[in-house]
Amino acid sequence: MAELQNVDQELAIVQPDLLDAFAEFLRLDVANGDASADTIRGYKTQVTQWVEWCRGNGINPATATSGDVKSYRLYLVDNGYKATSIAHKLTIIRRFYAAGVDNGLRPDNPAAGVKPPKDKRAQDDFHYLSEVDYTLLLRAVPKTPTEKNLRDKAIIALMGLQGLRTVEIERANIEDLKINGDVVFVLVRGKGHDRVIYLRPDVADILTRYLAERAEVHTHEEGIPMFTACGNRAGGKRISRRGVRQVVDFYLKKADLKRPGISDHALRHTAATLAYKYTQDLRGSKKCLDTRIPRQRLDTRM
Repeated sequence: MAELQNVDQELAIVQPDLLDAFAEFLRLDVANGDASADTIRGYKTQVTQWVEWCRGNGINPATATSGDVKSYRLYLVDNGYKATSIAHKLTIIRRFYAAGVDNGLRPDNPAAGVKPPKDKRAQDDFHYLSEVDYTLLLRAVPKTPTEKNLRDKAIIALMGLQGLRTVEIERANIEDLKINGDVVFVLVRGKGHDRVIYLRPDVADILTRYLAERAEVHTHEEGIPMFTACGNRAGGKRISRRGVRQVVDFYLKKADLKRPGISDHALRHTAATLAYKYTQDLRGSKKCLDTRIPRQRLDTRM
């Protein structure tokens, strides 16, 4: 606790409103509003390091520029930090200023577009998003509750938190969704086998809100599609796999997270990684992705 207070004291030189916006982000968004003290400390420590560097170089963190962030990146490189560590630090700084932009405290995010040094080994191995990056991806979807925004957030949530594949999003039908009181589950039609996943309350909420908001849906011989295209031409028709990939890639680019190996399939790996992080159970994280249920034995009646 004393260590966290020391970090807060170091941050006190930053514009108070900007700190308040960042504190609100930590309270509401990190770990879905249930972040541990260690996680909060980690976020604040990274921002403190940035603030201390700014102070040592005569820079006001509240008015820092993109050039300042790039100079900080060079400082990190020169001091031997690994590319993955620099990427983590830059992500948190970007989130720090994004909170300010969201609250009208800055017109721009000076860390947006500032990429970490390339690490070929990391590109080969790191085919999933960190918790921070996944939070940024979700927040890249506009908050306005339009059909498209709700659909896009539901797709990203089902893939990144529940482990659905692109093809499973495409194949999902309305009749696959079952609600029993507070319990919501979906029959997922995968590659050669089906499985049932129980939806987290937040995922169930965004999915049901999307279904309530969407316009006319074109029926199909394979069932009523759960996810449909938006627009004048294909609106109301089942979304294609290409359409799902385009949705994910659009927000990856918008959140400045697009890199080799990070695509729609990386969200499935993200779901497994986050499941293991909070359960420390390898079998549980694998089960999150591959709970097989024989088709001939499945009974979805309520």
